[in-house]
Amino acid sequence: MVKSDRVGLDGTGPSLTWVRSSHSNGAGGECVECASEGDRILVRDTKFGGALVTSVGASAWHAFTRAVRQG
Repeated sequence: MVKSDRVGLDGTGPSLTWVRSSHSNGAGGECVECASEGDRILVRDTKFGGALVTSVGASAWHAFTRAVRQG
């Protein structure tokens, strides 16, 4: 993971630390990034101008990423 900018969802709200997947194609500006906000994980895709794509519970996100790592 690579740390990204600290920008709120709308550019004016509280700062979020967005983390970019090291598997994202940073050269073409096509990156998937996530940020933690309380008990939610926010996910955005830079192809869509950095707009929020989805929000999931932290426990569901951790189960998903654990399953991906395990194949």
